[in-house]
Amino acid sequence: MFRTLFDIAVRHILGRKRQTLTTMLAVSVSTMVLITTISLTRGLLDSFTETIIDAAPHIRIKGEKIDPVPTNLFDAAGSKRAFVADNIGRDESDEVRNYGRILEIVSSPAFSGKITAASPFVESQIMAVKGNRNQPVLLRGVEIDREERISHIGRNLVSGDLVLFRKTPDALLVGRSVATDLGVELNDQITIISSDGRSRQGKVAGIFFTGINAVDNTILSSLKLGQIVEGLPPNKVTGISLKVADPLDDAPLADELERITGYRCMTWQEENESVLVLFKRIGSIVLSLVGFVGVVSGFGVANILVTTVFEKSRDIAIMKSFGFSSAQMVGLFVFEGFLVGLGGALAGGLMATGSIGFLASLQIESSQGPLTKSGFSMSWNPWYFFFVIVVTVIISTIAAAIPSLRAARLEPVTVLRESNL
Repeated sequence: MFRTLFDIAVRHILGRKRQTLTTMLAVSVSTMVLITTISLTRGLLDSFTETIIDAAPHIRIKGEKIDPVPTNLFDAAGSKRAFVADNIGRDESDEVRNYGRILEIVSSPAFSGKITAASPFVESQIMAVKGNRNQPVLLRGVEIDREERISHIGRNLVSGDLVLFRKTPDALLVGRSVATDLGVELNDQITIISSDGRSRQGKVAGIFFTGINAVDNTILSSLKLGQIVEGLPPNKVTGISLKVADPLDDAPLADELERITGYRCMTWQEENESVLVLFKRIGSIVLSLVGFVGVVSGFGVANILVTTVFEKSRDIAIMKSFGFSSAQMVGLFVFEGFLVGLGGALAGGLMATGSIGFLASLQIESSQGPLTKSGFSMSWNPWYFFFVIVVTVIISTIAAAIPSLRAARLEPVTVLRESNL
C-alpha cells in the first residue's frame, strides 16, 4: 500500500512540474538565505572570540582597589564601630602599586597551571602629532618580551621588527589605523604630547595590525616611557595583563585574584560584554527569521497541494470508492508536502554551500563590528545546515496537513455525481 501511495504522490508532484519547481525554488532560496545568514553571524562571533582570545589579555588586573564590605551600624547584634578618616582628599589615578609582588604571586606554583603569561602595562591618553596631523590615541607602555607572550605582537607586525624596537630609545609600535590616519611610516618621528602638556619625540620601530579595531588604534612604547608620560614611579603601573590556560572559564580565577590582590580583575567576557550581548541578540533575531521564512515556505507548499486536491477531487473520490481510507488520503498529501519540502531544503543546502564558500573567498577588507577582516568570517558548522533543513521540512509537512484534511472529507458519491453534471 505504501508503494502505491508513493507512486501516486510522485505522479501528483510531477503532474504540475512548473508549479512544483517554483515552490521548491522558493523553499530552496529561503533555506539558502537562512543557512548563509546563520553562518555569517555565527562566524563573526567565532572570529571575534578567537581573535580576542589570541591577541588580547584574558584577564586584566586593573589599578582599582576593591571597596571593603561596609559595616552595618544598625545591626543590634554585637558591638561594632565605624570610623571615617581623611574624608576629604584629592582624586588619585587608578594604579597598581608594587606590581612586582603581584607578578611573583601569579608566577608562583599555586598558579602555574592556570596562568601562562603576565605583562604589566601603563595606559595614557596622549596626542600624537606628525607634521600637520594630530590625533588623540591611547599609549600603552609595556615590557615587550612579556607583551609578546600576551598579544603575539611580533607576528602581527606589518613592518619593522621587535629587535629594532628593543634597540631604539623611545621606540614606538604604531597601530595600523593610527599610522594610516597620521600618514606614518617606519622610522618616522612622532611627537607625543601627554595630558599635562609635556611633549616627547618617539621613533616608529614598527607598525602592527591585529584585526581588533580598539587595539589597532593604540601606540605601544616601553614600560619606562609609559611611566614617564603618565608620571608614575618605577614601582607603579596602570594594570597587569594575564593569559590563562582556560580562557572560556576564567571567572573563578578572576575572583580568586581579586581576593588575593585586592584589585579589580576583569575578564575578557566582562570587558566585551556589550559586543557579546549584541551577537546574542542578532542570533535570536536570525532564529526568529528561520521560523518566519519557514512559515512562508509552508504556505507555498500548502498552495500547491490545495490546487492538487481541487484538481484531483474526482481521482480522490475514485480512490476512496476503491477502499482507500481517509487516513491514507491524509498520509498521501502530507507525504507530498514532505517530498516538496525535502527536495527544496536539500537544494537550498547545496546552494548555501556555494554562497558560504563564495563569501568566505572574497578578499575584500571590511570592518565587521569590532574587527577588521579580509573577507567574511563564515562558519561551516554542519548543525546549521541540519537545523534549517529539518525545520523547513517539518513546516512544509505540517502545512500539507491543511489540504490533506479537505481531501479526507470528500464524499465519493457527491464528488462523482457533481462531476457527471
